[in-house]
Amino acid sequence: MQPSVHDRTHIQTIVETALLVATEPLGLHDIKKLFAEELKAEFLHEILDAIQYAWAGRGIELVKLASGWRFRARMEFQPYLDRLAPEKPPRYSRAVMETLAIIAYKGPLTRGEIEEIRGVAVSSNIVKTLEERGWIEVVGHRETPGRPGLYATTRRFLDDLGLKSRTELPPLAELGQLVVPAE
Repeated sequence: MQPSVHDRTHIQTIVETALLVATEPLGLHDIKKLFAEELKAEFLHEILDAIQYAWAGRGIELVKLASGWRFRARMEFQPYLDRLAPEKPPRYSRAVMETLAIIAYKGPLTRGEIEEIRGVAVSSNIVKTLEERGWIEVVGHRETPGRPGLYATTRRFLDDLGLKSRTELPPLAELGQLVVPAE
């Protein structure tokens, strides 16, 4: 049964409200939990499309990320919003950024494979920094002696970059902006 126009408007308002107050992106599974009755994924995608359309041309947009849907400020308004919170985003060392880039573009891989690509040892602090940030995690183990962990990027990493998947990663050259110059 297809919901009536009134029900559809009410459902859209509920979904929109949940997305506006959510602190993390909401996946389709989360959105389905808002309702007692079972709503089809196709119907919910129509609702999400309608919400995107309703917010078109405004300062906020509904976007699909790796872990779900979320509202965010449009990029062209970010310079204005940055004036409200002038703190600078964290900057990472070249070693951290190289390690993250290798994992993002080549992963999942073991620490030994990362070291082979970088040509130097990977400090435990580098791995710890990236794990604490929630950007990498062990997703399995290589079937070799010692069963080393396989590192891969997380959905949070993609969410923080505003991406749906690794295929949307920017060229490696753009990552250089976040690197702290060597002293």
